[in-house]
Amino acid sequence: MDENTLKLLVRLTQEGQLSPLEEQISSGGSAAAHTVGSKHFGRSGDTLLHYAARLGHLNIVEYLIKQLGVDVEVYNNDYKRPLHEAASMSHKECVSYLLQNGAKVDSLKKADWTPLMMACTRRNLEVIQDLLSHGADPKLRNKDGWNSFHIACREGDPLVIEHLLLTAPDVWRTESKTRRTPLHTAAMHGCEEVVRILLERCGYTRDGTDSCGVTPFMDAVRNGHVSVARLLLELHQASPVAADVLGAQPVHQVAVTGQEEALRFLVQELSVDVNQRATDIQLTALHYAAKEGHASMIKTLLELGADLRVRDKKGRTALHMACIGQHAETVRMLLLLGLKDSEDASGTTARQLARKPGAVQAFQCGLSES
Repeated sequence: MDENTLKLLVRLTQEGQLSPLEEQISSGGSAAAHTVGSKHFGRSGDTLLHYAARLGHLNIVEYLIKQLGVDVEVYNNDYKRPLHEAASMSHKECVSYLLQNGAKVDSLKKADWTPLMMACTRRNLEVIQDLLSHGADPKLRNKDGWNSFHIACREGDPLVIEHLLLTAPDVWRTESKTRRTPLHTAAMHGCEEVVRILLERCGYTRDGTDSCGVTPFMDAVRNGHVSVARLLLELHQASPVAADVLGAQPVHQVAVTGQEEALRFLVQELSVDVNQRATDIQLTALHYAAKEGHASMIKTLLELGADLRVRDKKGRTALHMACIGQHAETVRMLLLLGLKDSEDASGTTARQLARKPGAVQAFQCGLSES
């Protein structure tokens, strides 16, 4: 078959047009039919069966397997089988058919993802149940150390989480290669109902940390999920002042990510010290916010009592940090707020750190207006 005919076959498959597809393939004879069935297309190396499974065209899936004898375990350049495709797109009928016709339930694609892991990226409990009923192992881990439960906790469907725990009660006892637990994942993504289930049904250690020393509470607040943070405080007695491996506490982390509501929650409701220092360099939340260029966060910090003139261990003020980050508007704002240029412990002024044209100009404008 010529290139145009092959492109037509792909299009007909993707559109789910079985009759025209059969006609085109039949016109080429039995040898052509065999060739087409095993043909890999494009950079991905997908076959017609991959296309049909991905798009949920069960009639074409049946035709390719039964009539053309396409191998149900055929894989593309990423080692994805048709079952991966159908599971990832929640096509239950295709998933069931592929499993009934010999598809291996725990086949691995690139990065060691199973069809069940792919299914858990969606909120389709029926597909997940079908895979589990055929023996899928929810405890298998991919190259990053994530199992299916980890992935489901990221998506946040309580029904899926409940079913996985029912099927494999110990599935929550897992960590990624960076020691992140499903509780970290659910907290980071603001999946409040899932966090509640994990806290009520699983035995996670209070303030358990990943390899960077980050706790689920930190994940929640630095991503702005205050309701999840409240839940962790209520049900897990999480610490609002625990520090990561660099000594940064939640108050510093929210300054980095610019989460003002979370900052107010920490300072006003939990009485966290807004001027608390982090790391051996003694940075404050104000330093972090200035380095990231969060002008609005700086204003909120000052409103909550942050000391504008505080210096870190190297003698740097927030103005130095804003210049290091080359944040022109933040530099200008700090100068207008009354922060003067000065030398740090090494004798370097903030102005000397402003290298990009915008930051230099902001410095000049700020000095003239202050």
